Amino acid sequence: MTHTVRTAAGEFLGSAGLAAVVIGSGIAAQRLSPTDVGLQLFENAFATALGLAVLILVFATVSGSHFNPVVTLVDITLHRRAWTTAAVYLPAQVLGCIAGAVLANVMFAAPAVAWSTTDRSSWPLLLSEVVATAGLILLIFALVRTGRAHLAAPAVGAYIGAAYFFTSSTSFANPAITIGRMFSDTFAGIAPASALPFIGAQLVGAALGFATVRLLFPVAVPEPAVARG
Repeated sequence: MTHTVRTAAGEFLGSAGLAAVVIGSGIAAQRLSPTDVGLQLFENAFATALGLAVLILVFATVSGSHFNPVVTLVDITLHRRAWTTAAVYLPAQVLGCIAGAVLANVMFAAPAVAWSTTDRSSWPLLLSEVVATAGLILLIFALVRTGRAHLAAPAVGAYIGAAYFFTSSTSFANPAITIGRMFSDTFAGIAPASALPFIGAQLVGAALGFATVRLLFPVAVPEPAVARG
């Protein structure tokens, strides 16, 4: 298997796993706690935080565990990687999130594809996506550029889990998962009409995160070598 196929497979499977965790736990939360929205959100956030950390650990050595187009785009721009990387990663991420959404629907005996009717178009939600995405980019690349990339799995999981609560949008912070969530008319879904503004806000947040990383961490420090006994 070529390196390109392996990385595309890693991004597809990781993105599918992420969508399945987000949407599946959202459906489960809705059914387990039908009268308590706060508890639903906690259950969804807790499962997502743990699942995301696990997925990052599993696929980190395969593709870098981006699972997110804005992470890929910032990585390419910040570290001067080939733009052909985007042609491999971005389709894999989007298709993976769609596949994961369909899988989650089917696992809970819901229609395989049901367009979401959850409107998320208000300005506070869009501002939240700017903040959530900027924070995610700052976190990831602050770790990468200071030689602490090995901490990304727990750190990103913790950040996304927290951002479910400190942002009004529940922190999608990912264009691919935004697209995937359109395919599930459940607790975690987003109406197709709301998706494009969400993605626009995420791109703005990514640009702000990129600028902040360049300001605060202008020089990348290599990851420390692992001692071998």
